[in-house]
Order: sequence, then C-alpha cells, then structure tokens
Amino acid sequence: MTFTEKHIVESYASLFAGFSTTTKTVLIESLSKSLKSEKKAKENTFYKSFGALASDKGFEESLSKIKSNKKFRRKEIKF
Repeated sequence: MTFTEKHIVESYASLFAGFSTTTKTVLIESLSKSLKSEKKAKENTFYKSFGALASDKGFEESLSKIKSNKKFRRKEIKF
C-alpha cells in the first residue's frame, strides 16, 4: 500500500468513526460485495477477450491482410 493510499484509508476511517454500528455494518457489506464483483468483472473481461477479432475470413487470410497493412516509417536520426 502506498503512502497516499494509506492516507486515504485513514481519512475515510476517521470519517466513518462517527457512524452508527448499523451504518458501519451496511458499509462493510457494501465494500465486501464490491470486492466480489470486481473479481468477477476482471475474470469476465479476460475471458471475453478471446475471439475478440470476429471475422468470417480464415486465420491465414486475416493474418496476411494484417501483415500487408503494416506500415513502417524509416527516419534517420542525426546526432
């Protein structure tokens, strides 16, 4: 945890100190749910990336098209 993150956590903790026990419990539940959904969102994003290049063309044809559209720029660097 960085110094900045630690400071932010401490600031929020002091802010929540005045909350009732019930409010703190609801806050903890909400944070727990957000941690679970964040993990699922990362996993879903990873698995959704497979097959992201949807095309009716075959692999070889798509690959050759990508390679043919590459453009390189040659620039001389003077020292």
